[in-house]
Amino acid sequence: MTSPDAVRRVRMTGTQRREQLLDVGRTLFAERGYDGTSVEEVAARAGVSKPVVYEHFGGKEGLYAVVVDREVQRLLTSFTAALTADTPRRLLEQATLALLTYVEDQSDGFRILVRESPAPLADSGGFATIISDIATQVEHILAAEFLARGFQTTLAALYSQALVGQVALVGQWWLDNRSPGRDEVAAHLVNLAWNGLSGLETSPVLSSQRTTPAQ
Repeated sequence: MTSPDAVRRVRMTGTQRREQLLDVGRTLFAERGYDGTSVEEVAARAGVSKPVVYEHFGGKEGLYAVVVDREVQRLLTSFTAALTADTPRRLLEQATLALLTYVEDQSDGFRILVRESPAPLADSGGFATIISDIATQVEHILAAEFLARGFQTTLAALYSQALVGQVALVGQWWLDNRSPGRDEVAAHLVNLAWNGLSGLETSPVLSSQRTTPAQ
């Protein structure tokens, strides 16, 4: 591993240093949370002095806010990009997989997002706010489907919150368990959302893994 002294000898541009500090902060916030992380630790792990951290972010609060904002954008971007299917069930599967894939591939980011934001940043976008943003996107999809089927479109918001909240909570549990695998977890979540308790399939699979396509 690179020693702190070796890190200190590496000269970086301002942009490179900022990115390095964000990466270090992301790792520490995921490991220890906001309260358990100090500017001293960030600086030491990055191989810089404390004033460098203050110069770029104004302190721990500023660093945390940027880390959270980047994670929010990463999650929302990947979620939106995943919704490409032309049938309701496939859209539901894609939405579920997008959230679980983020949990799997960006575990540090997810750990940061699911923690309660510190008091000074409570209104800047905690996990509940992020989930609400995603649910709003799902609401538009559900509203169109409800309209086509003669259901009340005003209920789309309720159902979208329920669906996204279900996946998000399971994602928190799955973060540390990782069993069963991602696709199997997604299949069971879609099974419950699509079929309901009275119509649960005993061995659900995603549409992409079926021998005959699901509608």
